[in-house]
Amino acid sequence: MRKAFAVLTTVAVASLGALVPATSAQAADCRDAMAGALSGYMYAYDSANCNGHLGHASGDDLNWGDSALSFQGGDNNKASSILNNGNSYEVKFYSGTGGTGGHICLSRSEGWASNLSDDDFTNGASANNSISGHAWSSASNCSRWAV
Repeated sequence: MRKAFAVLTTVAVASLGALVPATSAQAADCRDAMAGALSGYMYAYDSANCNGHLGHASGDDLNWGDSALSFQGGDNNKASSILNNGNSYEVKFYSGTGGTGGHICLSRSEGWASNLSDDDFTNGASANNSISGHAWSSASNCSRWAV
């Protein structure tokens, strides 16, 4: 009986050890960034998992390359992860300036897309390092969603 108890204890402890890497892997996303995000803003990041803050905005910026609004010239075609902490709308990201080219949307309920290399614009181009502008939008104006 003591041997059976010792074997069960060993299996239980080994099983707990297997859970630690899975928990650590789950932390590699945008949860911390979302927890610190201002309400009503969208954010873009230079690296996956919401690392390397490029900028954030409460309004539209249809040309990330012109340095006129929230995003500056160096932010154009640089985002690898995005976050939506908006209050009422989804965020529609464009591959071209002025709301042109393909688009991909990020819903408020989804919250973030931690790795844009997994996503494509409606024109088939990769969304990773390809965002040139964004606008707040209703869900009915979105036909492709970031994951």
